[in-house]
Formats: sequence, structure tokens, C-alpha cells
Amino acid sequence: MAKNKSGGWLESVKTIVYAGLIAVGIRTIAFEPFNIPSGSMIPTLLVGDYLFVSKYSYGYSRYSMPFGPNLFSGRIFGSLPQRGDVAVFKLPRDPSQDYIKRIIGLPGDTVQVRGGVLHINGRPVKRELVGPSDLDRCFGREGPRSYRETLPEGRTHGILECSDSNAADNTQEYRVPAGHVFAMGDNRDNSQDSRFLDAVGFIPVENLVGRAEFIFFSVDGSAAWWEVWAWPLAVRWTRLLSAIR
Repeated sequence: MAKNKSGGWLESVKTIVYAGLIAVGIRTIAFEPFNIPSGSMIPTLLVGDYLFVSKYSYGYSRYSMPFGPNLFSGRIFGSLPQRGDVAVFKLPRDPSQDYIKRIIGLPGDTVQVRGGVLHINGRPVKRELVGPSDLDRCFGREGPRSYRETLPEGRTHGILECSDSNAADNTQEYRVPAGHVFAMGDNRDNSQDSRFLDAVGFIPVENLVGRAEFIFFSVDGSAAWWEVWAWPLAVRWTRLLSAIR
């Protein structure tokens, strides 16, 4: 009987270890969950969204693995993002921080914002007014305007603008270096992104973690963890399993 008990305990430990290895493997080579803590990607992503990021989309770097061990440099099976991808990356000046933004500029591109209008390689990106938005506030005052932006390759997405005259609405011309990309938040006046060279700047391709694919859960923050009865009302049911464009 003692032997059976010992054998049962050992099998339980093996099962836990195997399950842990499988989970780490999936997280490393397939999908990793992330949650959205800030409003920099409104209207595409909302605070309280939980999403899956595909790790294989751009190949694998040291940052594909938990804790980013310095085992090798560059990317294995690497490929560049497509313009318009929503991607998770490690902040260049502090790789312990994960950021999520939209890829706007690829290596060799020039990027500039003039009067709130994005310019890529010297040409203005089409921006169509949709109307006022109640998804965010502009520095605690009036609500922002919602636009539909169409990138050169034809991909469209929503953006928010509080003003076309803020510092980040009139920038220098940035030339994206080789091996780097340029990323911006969809909430253009409430996003710390590649426009701010001292804070984010150009993102090394090695720092890319993966491409955001779909939202698997979303809550609006109206229910505390102990308010079990209010949980169903806090879930944004219409956002569940929605693809990220």
C-alpha cells in the first residue's frame, strides 16, 4: 500500500511537470495571452481586453521565451511585420515592459505627422472623419473625434484624435533604420510610441514578441473581484472572440 501511495504521488508530480512544460511550450512557440492596461490603442483595444498574441508570426527571438534569456541574438524563422499589424514588443530601453502598438513604418520608410495627418514616405495617409467618440476623454475635458485611417496597402483601422495641434501631431520626419520598425497607438494624442524617441523610439525587430490576433475576454471594470453577482454585467460580450484588425 505504501508503494502504491508513493507511486501515485510520483505520477501526480509527473503530470504537473508535463502540464507545465506543455504550457511553457505553447506560450513560447504558439500563443501568449496579454491584457490591455491602458487606453493608448482605443478604439481598437479597450482597457480590460484580454487577447492572444501569435508568437510564430514574426519568427522567434530571445524575447519569445519567458524572461527573455540571452541565449541568442536576432530572429529564427524571422519575417517583418506587415504595415498595419497590431504587435506586442519589448520596450527598447526597458525590455521588462511589454508594449502594444500598430506597426506604421518598416525599415527604410520615412514617417511624419503634420497637422494630425500621418505621412508615410512623403505621402499623406487617407483619414476620414467618422464623428465624435465617447470611448475616451481628451485630457479630462471634451471627447475625441473618431477617424478611419487607410494605410498605403489599403488596410483600414480606427483612430482617435483630440486635436491636430498637439506636439505629437506635428513631428519631425523619422527615417526607420534597417532592422527596426516604427509603431504608433491608435489613440493618437494619448499614446507614448515611436514618435517619442527618448521614451520608445524605433523598435528593433528582435524586440517583437508577436502579432495580436483576437480578443478572448473583455471586462469594463465595473465589478470588483468579490462582486460575483455583477460579473456577467461587467463582461463586454460583443468583444469576445473578435479579431484584431
